[in-house]
Amino acid sequence: MDMVRLHGVAWRGMAYAVFILHFVFVCQLLLLQPLVSASDGKSGNVAELLEKVERSVKVKRYSEALDDLNAAIEADPTLSEAYFRRASILRQLCRHSTAEKELSQLHQAQSALDTAFTLFDSGDYAKSLEYIDKVVLVFSPACTKAKLLKVRLLLAVKDYSAAISETGYILKEDESNLEALLLRGRAYYYLADHDVASKHFQKGLRLDPEHGELKKAYFALKNLLKKTKSAEDNANKGKLRVAVEDYKAALALDPDHLSYNIHLHLGLCKVLVKLGRGKEALNSCTEALNIDGELLEALVQRGEAKLLIEDWEGAVQDLKSAAEKSPQDMNIRETLMRAEKALKMSKRRDWYKILQVSKTASASEIKRAYKKFALQWHPDKNVDNREEAEARFRDIAAAYEVLSDEDKRARYDRGEDLEEMGMGGGGGGFNPFGGGGQQFTFQFEGGFPGGFGGFDGGFPGGFQFHF
Repeated sequence: MDMVRLHGVAWRGMAYAVFILHFVFVCQLLLLQPLVSASDGKSGNVAELLEKVERSVKVKRYSEALDDLNAAIEADPTLSEAYFRRASILRQLCRHSTAEKELSQLHQAQSALDTAFTLFDSGDYAKSLEYIDKVVLVFSPACTKAKLLKVRLLLAVKDYSAAISETGYILKEDESNLEALLLRGRAYYYLADHDVASKHFQKGLRLDPEHGELKKAYFALKNLLKKTKSAEDNANKGKLRVAVEDYKAALALDPDHLSYNIHLHLGLCKVLVKLGRGKEALNSCTEALNIDGELLEALVQRGEAKLLIEDWEGAVQDLKSAAEKSPQDMNIRETLMRAEKALKMSKRRDWYKILQVSKTASASEIKRAYKKFALQWHPDKNVDNREEAEARFRDIAAAYEVLSDEDKRARYDRGEDLEEMGMGGGGGGFNPFGGGGQQFTFQFEGGFPGGFGGFDGGFPGGFQFHF
């Protein structure tokens, strides 16, 4: 009896389990059927519709065939076959004008798309974009191929914001479109939004790890950021020459990446200024300013570079512009004052150069040089070019007047204005000859030992020039 009871319980358990399994199976069918239908995608629906069209045409049910073709085109607006078949049926129904118009538009769109690709390959981006916007997308507004070409054209003409908008529409319809992800990433890249660009490249590579263009774009971006970090780190550590090479290597990776390269050019300029390589620094800062003429720091650094190459006027001009843009910046004002002082000093007479001695020349070297050139340019010894000789002799005397006096020489070296001492840079102060035919007696201390060449006995105590 117990055995019978046990068998009964077992059978009831099995029956209950089978019921549960059937119930789950039925639920799965009911719940998953919509998802399965959706996952079939447009291609399955379109294929079925085209098969129905074939059957309808065979039995001459053209109205039903047209309805199915319209549904197919609505499901996939890029399906050219459906347009051709619809035009064919319209002709059979004697609706010739509609059929001819449809075929004409289709042919125009295809021809325009082919032309747009040809123009794109030839580099005529503006004309290609015109064909896409005014013909292809007018007749075939859902043509993904045309939309992606438009994005490439927008990138080519550097309209990165528009490229981002266009790819946004494409990805809204198909978020796994690899080309749209690639092009959208490039648009963000050229706007120097590297984090967002990298995310787009990475998303594409998750969908297709072997996609050639996505891999190239992603690793090129990583390499650029790596080179930049190396340059900045070496600059901060004082390894300036290594930093220069890193900056140059980063700039060489993508010369068209202007929104990012502007900072590389500026970083390179700053390092070159620190190294005293003025000409190279000038070129780098000018490159940065060519990209953005309002970049304040590049303007200041270019002023510093011009100081290094002794372009005093250019330095003052750049630094004045910078000071006007940022009037509260005391560092800029101090650099401007330094440039203005250098410019002023550059316009005064270079007494060292006139006597052909170095700025570290000793008093005895200055005296020897003075005696040499005073003799060489003595007006009585230059009868044929007396006017030039007088001017030269005047400068020689003025140079000696300043450089032989320790106090005056120190003030001159500091860049002070010596006009108040009668030693104006224009030569209008000190005049050993006086003016208007006056007499001038100039004293050579101790005379000239050994005489003045052809002047017998030298000048032991002084001599007079009469003019």
